[in-house]
Amino acid sequence: MKKLLVFIFPLFLFGQYRSIPDVVTKVATSAGSFLKLETSARAIGMGGSHVASGRGVSGIPYNPSSIAFIEKQEAYFSQVNYLAGIKHGVLTYGTRMGPSDFIGLHLFYLDSGPMEETTELFPDGTGANFNVFSLAARATYARSLTDRLKVGGSINYVRDRIAETDMQTVSYDIGSNFDTGIYGTILGMSITNFGPDVQYKGEDLSVQVADTIDVDGSLQRITDKFPLPLTFRLGVENTVLGPEGSFMKNENQTFTISMDGIKSNDYVVYGSMGVEYGWKQMYFLRAGSHLNHDTAGLSLGAGANIRLGRMMLTIDYAYVDYDILNSTNQFAISLKF
Repeated sequence: MKKLLVFIFPLFLFGQYRSIPDVVTKVATSAGSFLKLETSARAIGMGGSHVASGRGVSGIPYNPSSIAFIEKQEAYFSQVNYLAGIKHGVLTYGTRMGPSDFIGLHLFYLDSGPMEETTELFPDGTGANFNVFSLAARATYARSLTDRLKVGGSINYVRDRIAETDMQTVSYDIGSNFDTGIYGTILGMSITNFGPDVQYKGEDLSVQVADTIDVDGSLQRITDKFPLPLTFRLGVENTVLGPEGSFMKNENQTFTISMDGIKSNDYVVYGSMGVEYGWKQMYFLRAGSHLNHDTAGLSLGAGANIRLGRMMLTIDYAYVDYDILNSTNQFAISLKF
């Protein structure tokens, strides 16, 4: 039941207000909501605030221009035991192609694990199981136009499979990162999941009927088309303390503040904010929160950079409190070489 709650929770959100037009929203009116899941452990530890703070391949889903911060090559991996037995993971690689050009590949998957099949005739279960498997593969290109402005874009292959019914499509992301030069303020912007409406098709939509109704003995249900969760992010970052801190200089310590405003076509406007404290660019502590979000609240995180010869290994951890959906612990590793 907890797994089903995670998938259908948005359908019932604000349902108690359905008779009050002032609070009617578009919650649960798009397909492929898994595309909005937060995937970077560093970002999660900072409350999901990452459109201006993304650095490297882990920031691709938030802002494709993030890969323009790669020095040479970078790989990133995470696998998360999410809510209600759901698992999702990320595998990403990016490289610098020249002084100003960068490319990356980002693979995200989600597996619901087994769920009990129920029907109208067997509401307590048929004895069979099914699962939900979702996939998003991104090819990303970014360019550093100047030493202060970076832009990027992704082309995405998206597939969502529920038992024997699925949808697949292609979507696009664009983003930018701009150092304003005003007291160390950095602005980030992205538009993600821009693409055509999608429709689910498959064997599970076939209904067996008498041959007097249809000569083939079956009819096919036709599903409606739904948009992808088109999401606009606008964010700001400022390192107030550090070697080049905008307000205080310190060679060993850094303190960064980050805030995002987020608008999705299937949700109300909400925000995220977070902070990160660093010691000698080796050890990090993070905290953040989502603002006006239905379940996600306080988040905490930590990270460490470990030098391995010419390579740098980074380990990140994040904790998030999802209120009635419980909490999650997420780990990720990245390698710069």
